[in-house]
Amino acid sequence: MRPLHIALAVLVTAVWGVNFVVIELGLDHFPPLLFSALRFLVAALPAVFFVGRPKVAWKWIVGVGLALGVAKFGLLFIGMDRGMPAGLSSLVLQVQAVFTALFAALVLSERPGRTRVLGMCVALAGIGLAAVDEGASGPVLAFVLVVAAAACWGVSNILTRRAAPPDSLNFMVWVSTVPVLPLLGLSLLFEGWDRDTEALASLDPGGAGALLYVAWVATVFGFGAWGFLLRHHPASSVAPFSLLVPVFGMSSAALFLGETVSPLRWCAAGLLVGGVALTSLARPRPAAVPRPGSVPGSVPGPGQERVPEPRPETVKG
Repeated sequence: MRPLHIALAVLVTAVWGVNFVVIELGLDHFPPLLFSALRFLVAALPAVFFVGRPKVAWKWIVGVGLALGVAKFGLLFIGMDRGMPAGLSSLVLQVQAVFTALFAALVLSERPGRTRVLGMCVALAGIGLAAVDEGASGPVLAFVLVVAAAACWGVSNILTRRAAPPDSLNFMVWVSTVPVLPLLGLSLLFEGWDRDTEALASLDPGGAGALLYVAWVATVFGFGAWGFLLRHHPASSVAPFSLLVPVFGMSSAALFLGETVSPLRWCAAGLLVGGVALTSLARPRPAAVPRPGSVPGSVPGPGQERVPEPRPETVKG
């Protein structure tokens, strides 16, 4: 990767890591479901009028919008609102790589090799240590909600892979249109009209700044820049940078929120990041596919097509 592209990858991971601190600050101004709904509303408008028509089928946009927008971010915001620390949230959420690998094995027939299985076990051991540490000092339910959010992120990853959007910014903007009404409905149902209207009526520069950051900086810029990198470099070159997200998340939470990191949590972080690295970077074993002509008239079934490895693209000037 060119130095400028490396700098962009580090910048995106820093933006996403700091985003957890901004979410924590934003939850001081908004109820969690309303905050999540407004985040996607601001991300979608007015960008949806400038990115062009959707480039994938609506079923994928709706599916990812519900799994990522409603389920993943709804659970994450509720978990953080109920006491899950920002730094620990940025770390635990990375277990999505394990859920993605598990769901890929079940849905896409990707058989995990030994290295990937080892990575899953190491990452789960890190989650176990983090759970023990959080159980001794914080609310367990909030921890469980963030783990559930990671699982929903894994589902959205599988749906996104099936959709294979050619333009990630266009895809993310249209996905952002889906969660707005469901999240607003859930907010009115569980958080109440009075609490929502009070939050909107008392909106101040701090709340507006947090909303603009999570919508435009973390969502529109973050996913747009990440998609740009994936279009110019192999995923195996770009994906490892995502391991920097919890580094920036935990360090910014310590710097701006005064969160302390116990020795047990550092051990959990090491195990989780190492396990995610093994899980993400190890290639899955392809499903068994009959050789051409081995079965007369046979064709590969769904999920069994042989997909050639993409060759690195040459970046011109």
